[in-house]
Amino acid sequence: MLIWFLPAFLVLLMIGLPVFFAMLAAPGIMLWLNGQERDLSLLYRNVYNGMDSFPLMAIPFFMLAGELMNRGGITMRLVEFSQAMIGHLRGGLAHVNVMSSMLFAGLSGSAVADTSALGSMLIPAMEKQGYTRRFAAAITAASSVIGPIIPPSGIMIIYAYVMGESVAALFLAGIVPGILVGLGLMLMIKVMADRYDFPIASQRTTWGEAGQASLKAFFPLMTPVIILGGILAGVFTPTEAAAVAVAYALVIGLFVLRTLKPGDIPEVLANAGMTSAVVLLLVGAAMAFKTVVSLAHAPETLAAIILGLSENPLILLFLINLLLFVVGMFLDAGPAIIILGPILGPIFTDLGVDGVHFAIIMSVNLTVGLATPPMGLVLFVASSVSGERVESIARAILPFLAVEIAVIFLITFVPAISLTVPRLAGFLN
Repeated sequence: MLIWFLPAFLVLLMIGLPVFFAMLAAPGIMLWLNGQERDLSLLYRNVYNGMDSFPLMAIPFFMLAGELMNRGGITMRLVEFSQAMIGHLRGGLAHVNVMSSMLFAGLSGSAVADTSALGSMLIPAMEKQGYTRRFAAAITAASSVIGPIIPPSGIMIIYAYVMGESVAALFLAGIVPGILVGLGLMLMIKVMADRYDFPIASQRTTWGEAGQASLKAFFPLMTPVIILGGILAGVFTPTEAAAVAVAYALVIGLFVLRTLKPGDIPEVLANAGMTSAVVLLLVGAAMAFKTVVSLAHAPETLAAIILGLSENPLILLFLINLLLFVVGMFLDAGPAIIILGPILGPIFTDLGVDGVHFAIIMSVNLTVGLATPPMGLVLFVASSVSGERVESIARAILPFLAVEIAVIFLITFVPAISLTVPRLAGFLN
């Protein structure tokens, strides 16, 4: 009877209960009905235990660094740099939107922060240039999923925490897939720009103007270099790297660029604290949910079902991608990784799939789920920023989702895309 907590969980999600409460209520009710009151205390105790982790402290630090960069006007500098580089192309502002997301990904690793920060600037600007508001919101939402793929990445920290993988290896493995997603979106924009005669954002910049924009963006663009360089050189752990990123953002904002004021810091801390609390509560609830998954012997059941479908790892990878895509429509990436990672990861490593490769497949797939209806979080953020209805954005985003799905399958069936960089860095054999 305990296995019925999974359908109960889906029902609670469908009636609109927040994910955090659904993840605790569904297994809690089933444990009570099953006469396992003793396990109820274990369930809710694991909410705290799931958050009580040194590696997970990196998540609030990276979110705080992103907030500091955004408040200090760093986002605007990245947009200006992108416009100087590619604003002269047809569909220039749409291209700038994607490139800015790729650069912003190296600062925060958050799709929601990307949608909110870039959307508030670029959606009105794109509308003024003649783009429809729903198209502007759609490309903002679609490009924001690059945030958790290019390092630093919160969901990769969660995966490494749950599965015991190297954070540095996962960070390196996400670089090329993240760039591929961005290039794929820009290719789709070019096709649409030629067909619908999108406007050019600006005239081609001179070398002097491009150099000036590059100088303005230099200090922000050094953030991922410092983070990855420090981790790879063994100077600090990923958690310490996140703290260093916060210190760097403070110094740059307060003393170098002087775009951040001491009076801004309380509000920045409050915003970062609220966002971090949401993420960590979901992580805690997912760890508690995973406890009941184990009690119900769901991993063994699901493993038997998966292995019974085929012995060919390529076919199984295709099917798992479909499963993850559906899961991503309803569940946030972090909780989905905590629940499904320990179930699916060992199955595929036993079939010969590299653990880092499978981590990237899972992370990218579930990240794209943030932009898929009916419960894609960044769709709701884009709707809030733009004032456009979620349904309208969901229709406009379909061509970009098709590109991202194609990239997912390319990553899946060409392991070298994910594994070459960490292998060259010595993290893989």
